[in-house]
Amino acid sequence: MTEYRPRTFRSDAEIEHIGEGLLARTLPRDEWTHEAHLASTTYLLTRRPDVEIDTQLPGIIRRYNESVGGVNDDTQGYHETITRVFLHGVRLFLSEADAKEPLHELVNELLLSPMGRRDWPLRFYSPALLFSVEARRNFVPPDVAALP
Repeated sequence: MTEYRPRTFRSDAEIEHIGEGLLARTLPRDEWTHEAHLASTTYLLTRRPDVEIDTQLPGIIRRYNESVGGVNDDTQGYHETITRVFLHGVRLFLSEADAKEPLHELVNELLLSPMGRRDWPLRFYSPALLFSVEARRNFVPPDVAALP
């Protein structure tokens, strides 16, 4: 995969805008980037204990996708396995991070860590499995290496 430098954030307000925009389905579609996915997950885990992320996140993302004209089907939209792998990665990162840091600094560190890389799931999955319809619809266990 091509080396990619992620977009970083300058303030906690940017992260809150993304997290709350996702929940309210008001986030502009062009702002729903890889970085925004990880920022919103970090925000929900650290600032919104009222959101039961393990059960609610799939519906939150699906409804958001539909609200901006997207489709959740066998080839686009919500992807269960990728979402679960990155959620695992965010939790792993946060378990070792300094929770006292400003939220945007935590997110920036996450984005620059192995768990924040776009290709992180491919350390554990073959492309054939990760991009299969089954993996999009349901969580499937890794076939290359165990998740840490």
